Amino acid sequence: MEKKSKRSVSLMMMMFLFFIVISADFQGCFSAASQTPIKGESSTPANDRVGSSVFFRVTGNVYPTGYYSVILNIGNPPKAFDFDIDTGSDLTWVQCDAPCKGCTKPRDKLYKPKNNLVPCSNSLCQAVSTGENYHCDAPDDQCDYEIEYADLGSSIGVLLSDSFPLRLSNGTLLQPKMAFGCGYDQKHLGPHPPPDTAGILGLGRGKVSILSQLRTLGITQNVVGHCFSRARGGFLFFGDHLFPSSGITWTPMLRSSSDTLYSSGPAELLFGGKPTGIKGLQLIFDSGSSYTYFNAQVYQSILNLVRKDLAGKPLKDAPEEKELAVCWKTAKPIKSILDIKSYFKPLTISFMNAKNVQLQLAPEDYLIITDGNVCLGILNGSEQHLGNFNVIGDIFMQDRVVIYDNEKQQIGWFPANCDRLPQS
Repeated sequence: MEKKSKRSVSLMMMMFLFFIVISADFQGCFSAASQTPIKGESSTPANDRVGSSVFFRVTGNVYPTGYYSVILNIGNPPKAFDFDIDTGSDLTWVQCDAPCKGCTKPRDKLYKPKNNLVPCSNSLCQAVSTGENYHCDAPDDQCDYEIEYADLGSSIGVLLSDSFPLRLSNGTLLQPKMAFGCGYDQKHLGPHPPPDTAGILGLGRGKVSILSQLRTLGITQNVVGHCFSRARGGFLFFGDHLFPSSGITWTPMLRSSSDTLYSSGPAELLFGGKPTGIKGLQLIFDSGSSYTYFNAQVYQSILNLVRKDLAGKPLKDAPEEKELAVCWKTAKPIKSILDIKSYFKPLTISFMNAKNVQLQLAPEDYLIITDGNVCLGILNGSEQHLGNFNVIGDIFMQDRVVIYDNEKQQIGWFPANCDRLPQS
């Protein structure tokens, strides 16, 4: 198996959450505002808050870092933790001083519980531990969870609640109390070390997601957006105030009562502006994946198209390059995408459920420049136990604002300079 980035893919399968981890740094805000009690059921929205947004700075890149990360403050007084940003899973969890097995952070960087267990009778516990995984012998028993990753990693922990200091774009300071996981047993069985972050920020469509909890508390709309810079960094936001009212390309989410993934389709793939015969694709937008994954048949078709088009051009296979599965080299070391961009054609994902809805991908949107070589940032998902899933990862979403609008059940994007922070 080829060497992978530090992140894998996030998908809910077989009663577990399966991820490709990405990370991003959360910039939480301090607040002396009163805490809102955690609720398992919906509460009446506060109309003066639900139209606002929360903004965070992001650090990281697809290569060489392999993930984006964000800093989020938890507790009162607040303590900062860095998280992988993952729209492919629901539960937010942090490494736990309980004590902690397999944790990557020193003890003073772990979260220490303080009699703030979420009882198993709470509906959020049922949301994170469904089916045979849900056990509640007594209403006040603790809520346990277990998460398994596609890269063979896992986390076992307990559901807690604590305040999350946030500053809204309208200037309001809040400390909403929300549920999250405290992971006390982490395993990392993959060939590469995990990202150097304290946990995962789950931003999926499920009830336990931070987004859903903020909407239930009447703080923001159930909308999340991110802008990941190709160079480094970017930003993340909750709510609908940080994107324009026009100029966004939208595609409907596929609706399923049991699906918490951000999926859309069917879609057709174009290469160099021409049809490839690849149609009917259902696609998952997953910020928890550094690279893009297609099922074996689609992946092989794309690889064949690229290789056929490179025939006669001054690029040769570079099997000695171990960063990714398929790489090329030239007579001289490749220093920039500009050195080889003209040898590659653009890709286009054309969504068939709406007119003129396309995700256009220049060569720099699917290629990675390593130490002197160029590699294909599209991987075979079947080799990662993804079956027929097709996952759009960060490499396809660079230098775009990508919006997951759960209120209107749609996914949108527009080009942006992600090195520039938006004006609230």
